[in-house]
Amino acid sequence: MSETTVVNREKLMSDLRTVIADAEEVLKVTADQANSGAAELRVRMQERLQQAKIRLQDLQDSAVARARAAGHAADDYVHEHPWKAIGAAAGVGMIIGLLIGRR
Repeated sequence: MSETTVVNREKLMSDLRTVIADAEEVLKVTADQANSGAAELRVRMQERLQQAKIRLQDLQDSAVARARAAGHAADDYVHEHPWKAIGAAAGVGMIIGLLIGRR
């Protein structure tokens, strides 16, 4: 998974947490309203917020599990093929060095 995808996913999760917190705040502020339509709307909104929290937690757990699996796979590969890993790291370092040296 690319770095951009990971950053975008983290930003999305952060934004969703913010939206959920804001919606909960709106529910607290409007709790005094006695209108039956508002009360019904609050109940539906609370249910949907709870579902969103559960989905967000599932998404986060899934992302953590995939990151751990990728880390373990990389670690296993490096242990099985140390010289290939060293060569790849040296090649990437050389390319980065050349790009920095151009500036």
